[in-house]
Amino acid sequence: MLSIILPAKNEAAALALLLPRLRAGWPDADIIVVDDGSTDDTPRVCSEAGVRTVRQAYSMGNGAAIKRGAREARGDILVFMDADGQHDPTLIPRLLDRLDEGFDMVVGARDWSGQAGVGRGVANTIYNWLASRMTGFAVKDLTSGFRAVRADKFREFLHLLPNGFSYPTTCTMAFFRSAYAVAYEPIPVARRVGRSHIRPLRDGVRFLLIIFKIATLYSPLKLFAPASVVFFLLGLGHYVHTYVTSHRLTNMSVLLFSAAVIVFLIGLVSEQITTLTYRRHD
Repeated sequence: MLSIILPAKNEAAALALLLPRLRAGWPDADIIVVDDGSTDDTPRVCSEAGVRTVRQAYSMGNGAAIKRGAREARGDILVFMDADGQHDPTLIPRLLDRLDEGFDMVVGARDWSGQAGVGRGVANTIYNWLASRMTGFAVKDLTSGFRAVRADKFREFLHLLPNGFSYPTTCTMAFFRSAYAVAYEPIPVARRVGRSHIRPLRDGVRFLLIIFKIATLYSPLKLFAPASVVFFLLGLGHYVHTYVTSHRLTNMSVLLFSAAVIVFLIGLVSEQITTLTYRRHD
C-alpha cells in the first residue's frame, strides 16, 4: 500500500489544485495531509477532496508534521511531497520505479532552475558538496522534500528527525550512515503557490547550522579532526616564532596545543556516540 504524506501550513490555495490531481491519479492510495496549525481553509479543502487530515493543535514545524504523518501512515511505501504545488504528482511513478530497482529511498533532485532564488541555490549547492564529501556519494539534492522511501526503514530514524525544516538533511544522512541505498531522480519543479514560510534572516542561521549537523550526524571526526590539526599547526607555528625570537614557550602556544587535544578528544567521543546511535540499526 502507498501512503502519500503532505505537511501543510496555510496552503489551502495550492492544495485545492493539488489534492484532486492526487486523488484522481492514486485513488487507492492513503493520502494524508498533516495540517500544521493552519489558520486558513486548509481543513475544508482537505475534507472536500476526500483525503485524510491529521491536524496539529498548533504549529510544530515541517519536520514534526513529517513525523506525525509517518506514524499515521498505513502504507509500506511512503511518498513525501510539499503541499505548495511545487511537486508534480505525475512524477511519483518515476520515484516508485527506482524503489523497485532495489533502492531504499529515492529523492527527487532539483536542478538550478528549480531553486527558490539565487541565495537558496548557492546554499543548497554548498550543502550538496559538503554531504558528498562526508559520505563519499554524489548527493544531488540534500534538502528536497519530494521523496519515496520504505516505511519500515524511515521509521527507524524518526527519533533523529528535527521538528524544523532540516528533516530531509537528517534522514538522508541517516540512510547513508546506515548503508541503506539512496538514489536521486531528476525532476522539474514548479513555482510554489503563495508565499514561502522560510524567512532568510531567521532561518539563515538554522541552515548554516545544518552544515555542522551534516558532519556531526554522519562522522564527527571528519569535522573535529581537521579542526584539531588547525589548532595544532597554529600552536606549532606560534611556538617556532616565539622560540626563534625569544627562546621560550609561551602560554599561547600551550593553549593552542591544549585546544588541539581537547577538540580531537571531543571528536573521538562524538564518534563513539554516533556509532552507538546507529548500532541497533546496522
